[in-house]
Amino acid sequence: ELPLSRREAQSGLHHQPQPPSRCERGKSVACFGTQKNPTAGFRMLKDLSDIVGVFHQGYSKTPKIVKIVDCFVVFAITVAVLQYAYMCMFGSFPYNAFLGGFFCSTGFAVLTVCFRMQLDTKGDSKPANLEKVFADYCVACVFLFFVAISYVG
Repeated sequence: ELPLSRREAQSGLHHQPQPPSRCERGKSVACFGTQKNPTAGFRMLKDLSDIVGVFHQGYSKTPKIVKIVDCFVVFAITVAVLQYAYMCMFGSFPYNAFLGGFFCSTGFAVLTVCFRMQLDTKGDSKPANLEKVFADYCVACVFLFFVAISYVG
């Protein structure tokens, strides 16, 4: 190695050798951009397909009403993401309108998840009265929407 000048040694700007990364050491880890073990990628895809298969098999036994509620949750989260993306792309001039809409859609998603938890009783708890649970959900959603509308102005 070349000797370091006094300035490089004092400032710490000299090059210190870096230890080899996990990919270079030859360990059996999945490293992006390297092809040490080409079957590792296929194994990972097979594991992922097995996980999706088990999820699909278990979710196929779910009651239809719970699947409908899941669709509402996905819709509410999608609306929140779209509102956030719109705010990032085009600005947030009426910021209270963005906050009202964003919190309304996320609050709706949270309330819907709570409603789903009361519907799907596979555990120890006894199933709740569907009409009472739905009425509580509707009242909570109406209250949330009134709060959001009053916040917007």
